[in-house]
Amino acid sequence: MGKDVEVAEQQGGGGGEFSAKDYHDPPPAPLIDFEELGKWSFYRAVIAEFIATLLFLYVTVLTVIGYKSQTDPNLNTDQCGGVGILGIAWAFGGMIFILVYCTAGISGGHINPAVTFGLFLGRKVSLIRALLYMVAQCLGAICGCGFVKAFQKSYYNRYGGGANELADGYNKGTGLGAEIIGTFVLVYTVFSATDPKRSARDSHVPVLAPLPIGFAVFMVHLATIPITGTGINPARSFGAAVIYNKEKAWDDQWIFWVGPFIGAFVAAFYHQYILRAAAIKALGSFRSNA
Repeated sequence: MGKDVEVAEQQGGGGGEFSAKDYHDPPPAPLIDFEELGKWSFYRAVIAEFIATLLFLYVTVLTVIGYKSQTDPNLNTDQCGGVGILGIAWAFGGMIFILVYCTAGISGGHINPAVTFGLFLGRKVSLIRALLYMVAQCLGAICGCGFVKAFQKSYYNRYGGGANELADGYNKGTGLGAEIIGTFVLVYTVFSATDPKRSARDSHVPVLAPLPIGFAVFMVHLATIPITGTGINPARSFGAAVIYNKEKAWDDQWIFWVGPFIGAFVAAFYHQYILRAAAIKALGSFRSNA
């Protein structure tokens, strides 16, 4: 059965040959790795996640508030002005592309607790690294939104602070489903774009991993901004809720944690145990060693 899963593949078009039988997956990250705590590279990665999430929230929340101020009907502004939903989606997707590109070699460029959770389930990072990444991401998001409020307090309070809230006309089940599916798209893209086997097989194809990840964020925002404002990132939703601190944002907050974590779980399971058939390979290895 193991041979059925790992068949030989050939890549033409001048790219040479790639045999899947010659490929070996990198070893899984240990569940708990206390040695990381003694390495500067570990703390450097945590700092990188903090700064990246801070910058992400600062630019994107400013974009959201700027759009709302430019289309405020109470100010007799042009309702077709501003960047629009398309521009907001580009801001989120573009910042993810930039920040993942900048930090991937340092921390992996997660910038999202749901992505970190998915990669932890896929045994790409240890539990200690995953937990500290999530803490750094949430703190970075709080600071990023805090900077926006500090610089534009009146606009921040007037236009919702970029907080994620379930839109009128949608029930909580719809919002939860949108967050689950949206995060699935993102985390599935992360797994696919960073798959080491794909990198080995398609090394002749010059595709940057941050590009499809950024596009995934962009496309999900186009689909779900009208429903939830698009979370798919618990740190982004939490940071905005902490600084905005209004009842509606807190009442809906659970949607932006439960949904993304479920979506990340399903994406990790789908990629690792169905597409990559990790369970079948493990069973085949067990049988061969028996």
